[in-house]
Amino acid sequence: MHHTPDETRALSRPPAAAWAATALVWPALAGRLWGPQHFRSGIWYRLLRKPSFQPPEAAIPLAWGVVNSALAASAYRLLRQPATSQRNRALGWWGLNVALIGGWSGIFFGRRNLPASTLLAAAMVGTGAAYVLQARKVDPSAAGSGVPYVAWVAFATVLTAALWRRNR
Repeated sequence: MHHTPDETRALSRPPAAAWAATALVWPALAGRLWGPQHFRSGIWYRLLRKPSFQPPEAAIPLAWGVVNSALAASAYRLLRQPATSQRNRALGWWGLNVALIGGWSGIFFGRRNLPASTLLAAAMVGTGAAYVLQARKVDPSAAGSGVPYVAWVAFATVLTAALWRRNR
């Protein structure tokens, strides 16, 4: 297939950085909209019976900060690659995962729905793995930056399922 230079050109640094920053902006916005700092969500969350492996409260936003930063770096690397169908598929999976991060906050804290948030977290493991596999075809380092996301949402799935089980 013949490509014109515009079809295969990578994004320049400023637009790539701006696009990649959505991995930081959307989850932060979702956290502000629905997070445990809100009175009702905070009380609900504090009253949940938590499993013994629940991380300290301060660790969770730190872990998400690392995960979201790695996703931003991953997207930046991909956006700087030529615009091939493989790259674009990887970016599609990336965008879906970034959207799901904020969606999970809305379902867990906003709606306080443990069954749905458990199922969504499990789905995020699958979409995260799909992202890593697709990104690996384009840029192995970008794919590697997606691995912490998959690991963290796998842990979050187990944690959310335990919360659901303990708080039925």
